[in-house]
Amino acid sequence: MKVKSCLPLLLLATLLFFFLGAGLYAAPEKEERIVYLIKMSGVINPASADYIEKSIEKGEADRVRSLVIQLDTPGGLDLSMRSIVKAMLNSSIPIIVYVAPPGARSASAGVFITVASHIAAMAPGTNIGAAHPVAVGGGNMSDDMKKKVENDAVAYGRGIAMKRNRNAEWVEKAVRESVSITAQEAVELQVIELVASDLDTLLREVNGREVEIRSGKMTLELSEAKVVHLERGWRNEILNAISDPNIAYILLLVGLAGLYFELSTPGAILPGVIGAISLILAFFGLQTLPVNYAGVLLILLAVILFIAEVKIVSHGLLTVAGIISMTLGAIMLFDSPNPYLRISWDVLIPSVVFTALFFSTVVGLAIKARIAKPVTGVEGMAGLIGVARTPIAPRGKVFVRGEYWDALSDQEIQEGEQIKVLSVEGLKVKVERVSNVS
Repeated sequence: MKVKSCLPLLLLATLLFFFLGAGLYAAPEKEERIVYLIKMSGVINPASADYIEKSIEKGEADRVRSLVIQLDTPGGLDLSMRSIVKAMLNSSIPIIVYVAPPGARSASAGVFITVASHIAAMAPGTNIGAAHPVAVGGGNMSDDMKKKVENDAVAYGRGIAMKRNRNAEWVEKAVRESVSITAQEAVELQVIELVASDLDTLLREVNGREVEIRSGKMTLELSEAKVVHLERGWRNEILNAISDPNIAYILLLVGLAGLYFELSTPGAILPGVIGAISLILAFFGLQTLPVNYAGVLLILLAVILFIAEVKIVSHGLLTVAGIISMTLGAIMLFDSPNPYLRISWDVLIPSVVFTALFFSTVVGLAIKARIAKPVTGVEGMAGLIGVARTPIAPRGKVFVRGEYWDALSDQEIQEGEQIKVLSVEGLKVKVERVSNVS
């Protein structure tokens, strides 16, 4: 009887447990949506390309919903730009380029990067354009070469724009005529998709849009996505700093100064090590910049002239020539019409002045050391005052600088009289009476 009365309770408990368990397994935790964000500000160079490419690779490996590149660039190197665009066009995750914050720009190489994105957006108060190619690598391009480079850039830009269904005609005008437009104009001309005031607004606006990635079409699911900022690593920060023309120029000067110290004082070791490291870093920076090698040769000539001043007394003429050569070399070192690929006057003038003062001081000390009277060894004894310890007629003994010396004199000198050393002849000194010295 008791068993029968318990059966309904057992049945109820079993059903309750079943439905509760079914509810738990039927509603698993919602998958977290991740969006990676990188901030690309400054010149497009090999370090920038490495930063963006590594971020795309990490996003693909982590299967994030999208990678947002917040862009603010005046342009940069063609090879670095093409490397970035290639990685973007072959990406398996959606890439959003967001020209921001207000006041930012996407110029020159930045135009191609923006157009290559799956979704292009800009903040209010930004602009895009001015993509005309310029000569990099030293020297002026001939008319035929300019035309070839321009046509190549146009074809490249149009191909990217057509793949992303953007305004290829405007991209061509940006290359040929260097036109530039505002964010709102870019939307109207179908260069970008939208204008967004901030990142949250951008993610809300693009949520649900369809894009085509390497594997096919996909719908963006970015609502309530968690934004993770991928910082530059220390390695990339160093590479980016070295690629700055001002830093590369300073490293070049430090390297040359270090080698000068090592050659002038062999065995010092530390100046040579610092100089060698600085030169290697400088050469890395120079290979990523539009270097005019006439400028490099003028800087090397300046150092040679400074060293020659130490060896050949020219009364400052070689030093002046070295200063002029270094100034001209610094001005010519980076041959580019773009200010961000040239040495700043704020760096150039102090560095030239400091280098000139440094070598002028070294030259002055070397000249003084050359003309100064010796103060050690037998050469330094000439002019010293001593005392005759025996009569000198014409030979005798004198006491000079704490030592007894055999002495010769053309005069008769009495014991105890002060004498002056005229010269040293072997192990003997030639002296004269101090009273006869004018």
